[in-house]
Amino acid sequence: MDALLVPLAAALGASVDQVKLVFCLLVAYPLGSVFIRIPASQPSLKHLFNVLVSTFFFIPVLNLPSGLAQLLASILGTYFIAANVKGPMMPWIVFAFVMGHLTINHLIRAFYELSYETFEITGPQMVLTMKLTTFAWNVWDGRRPAEDLDKWQLQKRVTKYPSLLEFLGFSLYFPGILVGPYIDYASYSSLIDGSLFKAHPEPEKASRRTIPNGRKRVAYRKMVVGLLFLGAFVVLGPKFHFGIALTPWFLSQDLLKRIVIFQFCGFIERCKFYAVWTLTEGASILTGHGFTGYGPSGESLWEGAANVKIQTIELPPNFKVLLDSWNINTNVWLRECIYKRVTPKGKKPGFRSSMLTFLTSAFWHGIAPGYYLTFLFGGFITAAARRCRSGFRPLVLPPLGAPTTTAKRVYDLIGSIASILLLNYAATPFMLLTLTDSLEAWRRLHWYGFWMVGSALAFFYSGGSKYLQRLQKQQAEANPAVVAEANKTMPQTPGPMVVPPLEGVVDAALVKS
Repeated sequence: MDALLVPLAAALGASVDQVKLVFCLLVAYPLGSVFIRIPASQPSLKHLFNVLVSTFFFIPVLNLPSGLAQLLASILGTYFIAANVKGPMMPWIVFAFVMGHLTINHLIRAFYELSYETFEITGPQMVLTMKLTTFAWNVWDGRRPAEDLDKWQLQKRVTKYPSLLEFLGFSLYFPGILVGPYIDYASYSSLIDGSLFKAHPEPEKASRRTIPNGRKRVAYRKMVVGLLFLGAFVVLGPKFHFGIALTPWFLSQDLLKRIVIFQFCGFIERCKFYAVWTLTEGASILTGHGFTGYGPSGESLWEGAANVKIQTIELPPNFKVLLDSWNINTNVWLRECIYKRVTPKGKKPGFRSSMLTFLTSAFWHGIAPGYYLTFLFGGFITAAARRCRSGFRPLVLPPLGAPTTTAKRVYDLIGSIASILLLNYAATPFMLLTLTDSLEAWRRLHWYGFWMVGSALAFFYSGGSKYLQRLQKQQAEANPAVVAEANKTMPQTPGPMVVPPLEGVVDAALVKS
């Protein structure tokens, strides 16, 4: 494929790896339409199709035959361990095996100082790590009594162990093999046998059509949106990125202007993730993945393959909602396979569970110090945001059935601004990677993120929480319906903050050094 793609890269002024990645993401669209036309009565052909397409991506296009061999090593190792280790340590053994393999490749990438333009196997391996560790937990849940499982565990458990071909097809599901999103085994199985569509029969047409209408329209709309974000990143990315904070020009600006410019840089940095995730979402939809039923007007809905909710991220009501909308599938993986699993039985997840989840996410991303700065600080942001929400929100909620008050609007506006400011501040080390560059960028921003989070935590731990509780008690006595509504909408467990994989996934092919 180099004979075709190398001249194309030269004509576009882009790196060969950039063009190869985008080529794979786009060619997945027509291949998705072929996949869904394979009859459900021929599941082996669908599994084989996934294996062949992924092989096509890795060998003739990306020139990574050794990388594909490493993925197969993780796949086969997981298949053997999950089948033969019967005790409760099985999922953790799988986790140690695939995460250890991934870490070795992270170390190799760091040792050879591979640039972001070099696409190698760590990116796809990160996606596969989520998929294989989730499978191990699903198998273990399938061996446990149903009454011991929560709703997600009950829905996703694996009670019938797959054949090797089924497992290979699942592991190498081609729309998400390069940059995600990953798919769990139960969702993949329902896609293969068509039960995904039967679970949500189309109004008045269930007997006449198996595949819902509207799939292509939604998928190709995603493709257009993804290409628009890709174009925005290609045009504006070289000028607006977090590295600008290290330039003499940035230092010459006044503080307020630096902070404002930095927020725009954050949006442009996110455009590359919006681009690739939206492109892969569209390709997944063409295969049938992501179907979630029908809307009130009878239109088909395809929200199950989404990995990002762009509007909610850019205009978040609070930090919790922002995180839940960013890298959605990785959030699910961390919540279901780490956050809940490290919590002792009978206890609620707390700060310890949150910090272990953040550290796991950093370890999964790589060994650069910037990852650990981002996720360590993210743990404190989450703690502060949780206390702000539980302390202030009940005080500004209007009575049940009453219109939104000015106080609630101001609360939402402050939450939105604070969430974006903290997201861009926390993500800075993740992009810059080195300790020196990260601290210098933070210094040039006058450490505003630390001031925001530190002052909030100081307030709560110095008596602020008790003061707000007294105010809530007074409000409850005056209007119990307000506090009841606040408790009803309060999230029970905070979702872990997840920053998308950079090394070897997107930046490896899209960011120029």
